[in-house]
Amino acid sequence: MPRPRKRLAGAAGPDKKGPEGKRAKTEAPGEALAKVENSSLQKTSASKDCGENLSRYWLMKSEPESRLEKGVDVKFSIEDLKAQPEQTACWDGVRNYQARNFLRAMKLEEAAFFYHSNCREPGIAGLMKIVKEAYPDHTQFEKNSPHYDPSSKEDNPKWSMVDVQFVRMMKRFIPLAELRTHHQAHRATGGPLKNMALFTRQRLSVQPLTREEFDFILSLEEEEPT
Repeated sequence: MPRPRKRLAGAAGPDKKGPEGKRAKTEAPGEALAKVENSSLQKTSASKDCGENLSRYWLMKSEPESRLEKGVDVKFSIEDLKAQPEQTACWDGVRNYQARNFLRAMKLEEAAFFYHSNCREPGIAGLMKIVKEAYPDHTQFEKNSPHYDPSSKEDNPKWSMVDVQFVRMMKRFIPLAELRTHHQAHRATGGPLKNMALFTRQRLSVQPLTREEFDFILSLEEEEPT
């Protein structure tokens, strides 16, 4: 039985109100998060030593509410990811070149926020990690898929996907409205979210985060909602 499909069009509209890949062994959420954060920290330090400006953190959008596209329900929430075998799924359906390139840049164990998009209350719902690096997205060749691309050839596929694994839910849901408030304040003060891609490149379904942005968003879990 096919798994639920994700709404991952790379050029998704702005948020508003309203073949299985290789599977990785599931770990306890606390252990998995520690490994994600430690691995990402080491990679970030290494990139600085090399003088490179590489993202090691990501924000990835998916729709948590049912919506039919070409007769297929493209709903895929963090709860759906958590319910998958070994809490792992392929991140298919990205059809924007810049978002695809971000997928291709991802490395094993890098951390990503699971962002609920195009729903009643958009925002960051949880954490996941990359458990398989980019490989051809099978949905580009499936004629019954909402993400079918007849111009893509199997010997030269246009589109890629990665495999992700659930790490944990956020301690509290971080809504888009709260992130926007911080972004607007940080534009004036030079704070961590001043250039956050969620607001500067909001249509992208796969977005890079800096270490500073990632850490600041994690710190919001411990605060009362504004």
